[in-house]
Formats: sequence, structure tokens, C-alpha cells
Amino acid sequence: MAAVHFRDIVKDFGRTRVLHGISLDIADGEFVVLVGPSGCGKSTLLRMLAGLEDITGGSIAIDERVVNDVDSKDRDIAMVFQSYALYPHMTVRENMGFSLKLRKEKQALIDQRVSAAAKILNLEPFLERQPRQLSGGQRQRVAMGRAIVRDPKVFLFDEPLSNLDAKLRVAMRSEIKALHQRLKTTTVYVTHDQVEAMTMADRIAVMHDGRIEQLGEPLELYDRPANLFVAQFIGSPAMNVFEGVFRNNAVEALGARWPTTVKAREGQNVKYGIRPEHLEPATSGIAAEVVVVEPMGAETELLVKIGEMPLTIMTRGRSKAGPGERIFLAPQPSHAHLFDAASGLRI
Repeated sequence: MAAVHFRDIVKDFGRTRVLHGISLDIADGEFVVLVGPSGCGKSTLLRMLAGLEDITGGSIAIDERVVNDVDSKDRDIAMVFQSYALYPHMTVRENMGFSLKLRKEKQALIDQRVSAAAKILNLEPFLERQPRQLSGGQRQRVAMGRAIVRDPKVFLFDEPLSNLDAKLRVAMRSEIKALHQRLKTTTVYVTHDQVEAMTMADRIAVMHDGRIEQLGEPLELYDRPANLFVAQFIGSPAMNVFEGVFRNNAVEALGARWPTTVKAREGQNVKYGIRPEHLEPATSGIAAEVVVVEPMGAETELLVKIGEMPLTIMTRGRSKAGPGERIFLAPQPSHAHLFDAASGLRI
């Protein structure tokens, strides 16, 4: 295991700069998720750590050793790709042990490590099968097994669940988290799925346009987003955000007064943010019209509008409201977020 340090990392593709001086410290044994929309630079940063992309500026250190000019094979890392990248003509056993075979390890050690990894990942019944005889989830477990047998200092995951169906993704999330808790190996995981990030990470780095917008524990990002981008990216359904003016300890917006415990300057233009679960239907309050009702069993998601502004509400249980009906909303003041309208920064 090892700590990982990024220092002022810059990456240019021709005249286009895609990473703008990123610094990040990952502790020994920590599970850090890089999350953000497509094109934010998260996979590029991971590939630079893996030695698959050159570094334009800055330094990367693994276990206190700067690896800028170290070949990928000598960095003592193991990477799990989105596409599995298995050899189709090899069995599961041969795929998992191939990297050790290339290192000319003794066959007894290879067999021992493959057996141990297969047991951890429940792959023992499939060791003599070829990849085409496996499901998508099984192939991804083989790719993870191939990484485990190398006993690396750092695991790298590049959107490993993107090709799986929804139910399998949930199961594999739990498997990867359990694997980390068992092996305690430093792990850097890239995804665009903020639910994956929230459920798996010790800490999350939210990236946008080649920069880290905020770094912190999942619930810290959820409860105290540093800016509008993080507020609207983290959380599903997304936070409701609209513009208003702070007056007399409330925000005047959409023809109503929205309560908040946050203090801003009198007359300041702000963005008011409230998560769907903190905007409750009530017998009186702020009037809205129901547009769509989405029953989910234990919860109901309502799309409503106030004037032309759409808002999402998430209620516990089942809703009796139907499309076109008028309801009232009661925002929870202690859960309201205020952001400066000009800068987007949290107030």
C-alpha cells in the first residue's frame, strides 16, 4: 500500500489545456473517487497516475517516489478498465495469472495468488472458462482478480461499471467496496455517476473543467457544497436552485418568501437551493402546480412548477396529488442553501 500525491498537475493536448494545476493527497489505504461530467479531466488524471499519459507539468508521487518518468509497468499499480480488457483465447485462470507470468514468477506463487483472488471474488467455479462464456459482471470480477493477484500498491478503476445493467451495478458497487475494506489497498476510482461516488468513497474529488471544485467526505459535499456546481452535481434528484433577493431574513423569489437560516447581505442577489427531500407538501405555504407524479413505492417524486420554474419534490410514502392539481410547499429553513448569484460560491 502507498500514499499518492499530485502536485500542481498540468496537462495539455496541443494548445488545449485540460488540467489546470491539480494538487491532491490520497492517504495510504484510502478510497478516493474522482467524479465529474464527461470531459472534466478525471480519466486523464487517472491515466497520468497509471503512466499511460505524459505529464505536461507538476509531479506525481507514489509511496514518496516521484514517478513522472517511471514506466507504467514499474509503478506497482494495477488498473481495472471499463472494457474489461481480457484476453479472449485465455481461460479465467490464465487471464488472472498472466501479469505474474510476464514477471516470470514461479508457478506455485501464481497458482496461490490466483486461487486466493478467485475465492475472494467467487470465481472458483469459472476458472477454466473463457471470457465469452461469462456474464458482464463475471468478466468485471475477472478483471478485478487480475488486478488483485499483482498485489499492487495502488488500485486504479476507470469507470468499471459503465457497461453493466442497473441491478448488476448496485451489486458490483458493494463488491468493490467490500473488497477495499478487506484488502485496505489505496484505491483511486473514476466515475461520472455521483451515486457510485457517494456510496463508495472515503472522500470525493468533484472535478469540473480540469479543476477540483471540492474535496471532502460524501455527506460533507452533500450537506455543505462549496459552490453551485457541486450543489447541483451531488445528489439525486438534483438540488432545486433559483434566483432571488435576500430581504428580512428570507429570500424573495418566484412571487413568494423562501425561509432560510443562512444570513446574507440585505438586498443581495442570491441563488436559493433546496433539495427535493427538504421541500415538503403542506396544507399551506408556497403554492405550486403538479406537473408529473412518479410513484416509486416507498417514495414519490413530484415535478411541480411555480410560474414557469420547474421544481422537484421527493416525498415519503405515496402522494394523492395528480397532474394539474394545486398544492402547497413548505421548505425546511435549516436545509436551505444560499449561493452568491454572481460568483456561485456558497454563502
